[in-house]
Amino acid sequence: MNKKYRTIYCGDVSFKEVSKEVRIAGWVENIRDHGGVIFVDIRDESGVVQIVSNDDTMFLHLTKESSVTVLGTVRERSEDDYNPRLKTGKVEILVTTLEVLGAAPSELPFEVMTSPSVSEEIRLKYRYLDLRNEKVHSNMKLRSELLKYLRNKMDHLGFTEVETPIITASSPEGARDFVIPSRKFHGKFYALPQAPQVYKELLMVSGFDKYYQIAPCFRDEDCRSDRTLEFYQLDFEMAFVEEEDVYEVGEEIFYDTFTHFSDRKVSPRPFRRISYQEAMLKYGTDKPDLRNPLEIIDVSDVFLTSEFKPFRGSFVRAIAVSNIANRPNSWFNEIVEYAKSIGMPGIGYLSIFDKNTWKGPIDKFLTAEDRKSLVEKASLKEGSVIFFIADRQEKTAAKQAGLIRTYLGNQLGLIDPNVYEFCIINDFPMFEYDDTTKKYDFCHNPFSMPKGGLKALEEEPIEEILAYQYDFVCNGYEMASGAVRNHRIDSLKKAFSLVGYEDTVVEEKFRSLYHAFQYGVPPHAGMAPGIDRMLMLLRDEKNLREVQAFPMSVSGQDALMGCPSELTEQQLREVHIKIR
Repeated sequence: MNKKYRTIYCGDVSFKEVSKEVRIAGWVENIRDHGGVIFVDIRDESGVVQIVSNDDTMFLHLTKESSVTVLGTVRERSEDDYNPRLKTGKVEILVTTLEVLGAAPSELPFEVMTSPSVSEEIRLKYRYLDLRNEKVHSNMKLRSELLKYLRNKMDHLGFTEVETPIITASSPEGARDFVIPSRKFHGKFYALPQAPQVYKELLMVSGFDKYYQIAPCFRDEDCRSDRTLEFYQLDFEMAFVEEEDVYEVGEEIFYDTFTHFSDRKVSPRPFRRISYQEAMLKYGTDKPDLRNPLEIIDVSDVFLTSEFKPFRGSFVRAIAVSNIANRPNSWFNEIVEYAKSIGMPGIGYLSIFDKNTWKGPIDKFLTAEDRKSLVEKASLKEGSVIFFIADRQEKTAAKQAGLIRTYLGNQLGLIDPNVYEFCIINDFPMFEYDDTTKKYDFCHNPFSMPKGGLKALEEEPIEEILAYQYDFVCNGYEMASGAVRNHRIDSLKKAFSLVGYEDTVVEEKFRSLYHAFQYGVPPHAGMAPGIDRMLMLLRDEKNLREVQAFPMSVSGQDALMGCPSELTEQQLREVHIKIR
């Protein structure tokens, strides 16, 4: 028998259906009783439509977030009742029948319409409800669109998609592995990949010219707002290329993606290149927010023989800001308090009112020559204020200066929220000294090619060796990391030996690369844009978990699935594990 009605999505009900019978299905978003006339908002993925009935018995046991199906006739609302917030706001459905398909309890953990304002712990425990929220749901829809766009982009650029294993071998790649005990091989373990690093290099040896995949990565690290235990990256590698070839592909991916999915201004290609050393000096970080016009300068030499003992012989950084000398003391006091919150004893500053009138906590310690040097170095003018950050450790002085720069940029409204400002940080040190272990370790990716190759590793001081490593950065976030790979066995062995590994480590830990690289390995390079961080910036979210469907909490727990969880004694015995 032919149906007289048409089945339609809630958000598609329009004037075209007026006087026609339709069937919709969705979730109950709101229920309103206006003196015997019942209005109910029904929501599905396409939108919301209002249904109405004079028969209140039909809605006696109806609860919010129940799933229902409704049969009724579409009619135009009176002009006074138009709802401009809904695309269906000029029509409604006069209900003939309503059937509850899945009832929800009368008491919900939270209101779905306002779920982003609820604590994250509760939201993640009831994530299936949280994902019904329009904003949260749209984040997942955008994720789907972004992945489709990136796959099309990589196909257009001539890349071949290859999936690599999730269960693999543990390897020292810079972070802590998630390990999996083997049932069949007593005392041995698999690991989840921190990244498809080894596999993508093997694909280059295998003759694939351009490889990519949307790769899941796993790192047993403490979570934070922009880092989770599991994340996804657009992993790609190219054979027979140099650094600039990768830059060109990366710039196209980021520029085209951000201009496609956002109306905000995107920095033009080619993106600005900044060396690691310059970034740390001018911005105090290797992921600078270039929307902030403030720059840090080194004024250590001004205070070499200073009467102000905390600065004498220290690494002293300064930030000059124009036209703020007349700010009230309370404003400066807030900066002092912020400085204390990041581990500084306070912050020194000087206000320049005119050539002869300087005021500030350290003014009395300055000589006329000191003032002259500061004016020249910082281009100080009337109305300027110069802030000082000092520490005996250069890294600490740089980091704290970077935090103060960001704080000032935010407080003064200098950071344009409608811009995506990209740059490429390169020339990273190959090695860095770890104050905890009192030895050198890899600064970045251990598979990177050192600048100067084996000769540099053998002849240059370890602290001066640079690597073909690079990060793409946007608005203060690392968006991608990559490198030209070290495809020579002798060079790989030497690099690992400089951080304390025996020659056999490369062969033992990276057995596949060690043997494969003896069969005509091509020079190769690549990078890995972070999918989650791209989405986070596109949706202007401050938390990576907002763009992941089922993330762990910041503590690394999943209240929804109840993990991490205990195993039974039988399960532990099967994998030869005893809890100590």
